[in-house]
Amino acid sequence: MSGGPRVLVTAASKHGSTHEIAAELARCLPETEAGSRLGLTAAAIPVENRPDPASFDAVVLGSAVYVGRWLEPARSFAFAHTEVLRGRPVWLLSSGPVGEPPFPPDEPHDAQPIGSILGARGHRVLPGRLDKSLLTFGERAMVTAMRAPVGDFRDWEVLRAWAEEIAADVARVPNRSR
Repeated sequence: MSGGPRVLVTAASKHGSTHEIAAELARCLPETEAGSRLGLTAAAIPVENRPDPASFDAVVLGSAVYVGRWLEPARSFAFAHTEVLRGRPVWLLSSGPVGEPPFPPDEPHDAQPIGSILGARGHRVLPGRLDKSLLTFGERAMVTAMRAPVGDFRDWEVLRAWAEEIAADVARVPNRSR
């Protein structure tokens, strides 16, 4: 079925983990029950590549979280495309806590204000991956000082369940913006 809704999944990533989460979400969305029924398509495009959200019917915007904040490219994308994003269903994704219980336990400081400005339908904080071999010297020192747990804590089943929720929500949107 062609002509179904198009979903942009775009995220800022520092060491690749958040891009991998975005790619998996984009892969899962068309495979959901609602996505399959609608002929939904999804594209994962790194926010650093400056995708144009105007050609999509819905957007998932995400960022890796460092020191409690989204990365600058994701924040800049949100503000540069506020008008377009406010006219579409938008979800926010924050990737970063690691370990069990999650470390750090708090939501990023800027996700709620960005979500309010964009009229986001939701925000998910998903566990990330911490691989010391990918970190800079300064980042390794900070991780060691904070005693942050190292490893891959991403939960692909939780991500797939969220894809089901997003696709079902897209299916309820009466008039797509294209």
